[in-house]
Amino acid sequence: MFGIVRPCTHRLSERLKTEWMAHLCGLCLALRSDHGQFARVVTNYDGLIVSVLTEAQAERTPAQRRTAGPCPLRSMRTAPVARGEGARLAAAVSLVLASAKVRDHVADRDGLLARRPVAAAARRVAASWDRAGARTGAQLGFDTALLVDAVDRQTGIELLAGPGTPLLTVTEPTETATAAAFAHTAVLAGKPYNAEPLAEAGRLFGRLAHLLDAVEDQEADAASGAWNPLTATGTSRAEARRLCDDALRGVRLALRDAEFTDGRLAHVLLTHELRRSVDRAFATDVCSHRAGGLLTTSGEPSGTGPTGSFGPPPGNPYAPTGPGGPSGPRPPEPPRDRRGLVMGCLVWAGLACTCQMCCGTFEDPWSRQRREGLCSQCDCGDCCDGCDACSNCCDCCSCCDGCDCGCDC
Repeated sequence: MFGIVRPCTHRLSERLKTEWMAHLCGLCLALRSDHGQFARVVTNYDGLIVSVLTEAQAERTPAQRRTAGPCPLRSMRTAPVARGEGARLAAAVSLVLASAKVRDHVADRDGLLARRPVAAAARRVAASWDRAGARTGAQLGFDTALLVDAVDRQTGIELLAGPGTPLLTVTEPTETATAAAFAHTAVLAGKPYNAEPLAEAGRLFGRLAHLLDAVEDQEADAASGAWNPLTATGTSRAEARRLCDDALRGVRLALRDAEFTDGRLAHVLLTHELRRSVDRAFATDVCSHRAGGLLTTSGEPSGTGPTGSFGPPPGNPYAPTGPGGPSGPRPPEPPRDRRGLVMGCLVWAGLACTCQMCCGTFEDPWSRQRREGLCSQCDCGDCCDGCDACSNCCDCCSCCDGCDCGCDC
């Protein structure tokens, strides 16, 4: 899964975490339903924002949710998932933009795509995604040709760009594509007056997506000789950061001009989590578990402390001086319905690939015991970390999940 907005789920309240997962799974299942199993590979964190925005503007109805069956990526549990036009629009946009990403990698001859047979197969897949996205878009009244045209212009702009070319000239096609997708959520939700502010939010979101991708890939692109907008235009990282900060402010202001029925999740993703994405790209994020070396406050590796994610603390848990306290041994837990080796391995792979072992709680793949994710032990911040975005005019934690974001952020 790719995307710039990747929230640690332990920072979200239980309600918002459930909503976020509902949109993520809804996008995945919409891709499967409309375009087949293979299309699910384009599921991405940014695409679900289209689904979130559509639902945030519409009146809540039971038809917006359905119960999905067990899935390895949800520890073989059922869950409520988003359904409807927002999820389908997110699927169409994800397909077209993923197609563009594939064609870009083919043009750059990245990795295996430098081989002609692989590149030819990738082009066929990209073309089929373009057609599939166009079919779904047409059913929803959205012309995906706007996205395709923006993507096609990107290649020509990059060929002409050089030192001194304004960086925003390079990001314009991405801005145009995301502006169109964000604006159409207002049409689907029956609030066309939201189209203008959401188009502005989408334009700036596209700018951020392009800039952050360039910042994160700059060193790798330099090593491989690939084209990078910062390097090609001679733009410093300080200037890129300034543009990102301006875009963040613009997104907040644009969201304030839109009317939402329930905009809490959209606010958290596009205000707080988007800022964290910028901090992460410019290496100012304090979330230690992302570096792969999670330490406790004492400096010891997390697995050695008494709150490790897997298994009980070291020592005899039934000893009088152990975690059970002086009250004596506790009876063992009743036996659980353990999974077999193969099924447990599949569930483990799903948990690992979706970062559920890092964030939130999850079932042990084999024993089904509840476990705490690794980032429950690290200081990744919480909702209140972004209160500077709310002008400190309210309790941000309750604001994002309890009072309809009345703090004008």
